[in-house]
Amino acid sequence: MINELLYYDAWLSGLKPRSHRLAVQDVALSRRKQGFNSPWEYHLGCQYKYQYKIMPFVVTENCIKCKYKDCVEVCPVDCFHEGPNFLVIDPDECIDCTLCEPECPAKAIYPEDDVPAGQESFIALNAELTKIWPVITVRGEPPADAADWDGVANKLPLLER
Repeated sequence: MINELLYYDAWLSGLKPRSHRLAVQDVALSRRKQGFNSPWEYHLGCQYKYQYKIMPFVVTENCIKCKYKDCVEVCPVDCFHEGPNFLVIDPDECIDCTLCEPECPAKAIYPEDDVPAGQESFIALNAELTKIWPVITVRGEPPADAADWDGVANKLPLLER
């Protein structure tokens, strides 16, 4: 989120950054030279106000027993955690890049505000399970019967913790 604020600040200042990363570095260095210890100090004292809300993505019920893992490979911040038969997204790590959503063959990933009706419990479930399951960064093979489970309703009781 800090990076997005700094990039937005560079854009407001009229900078034409060569890349997002360079813009963030340039603005952060500029703020340090002005005596601000962190980007937040600068933005708290700004004359203009704006909000930037990161909306994490959520893995929902259709991933249970499917666990295709195509989404894991495209994630730039390694926010996926793997359990025995389900993947979850760490809401504190997710940067709302939207890369994982179209990669999911099971269509089980949604923005937090667009989770289908009746699956809102998966928002809290993702946050809970990220604390106990390990991070996964490499795409692996899905279960042999993943295609059979794709689209099956009411799989929550089958979730293995």
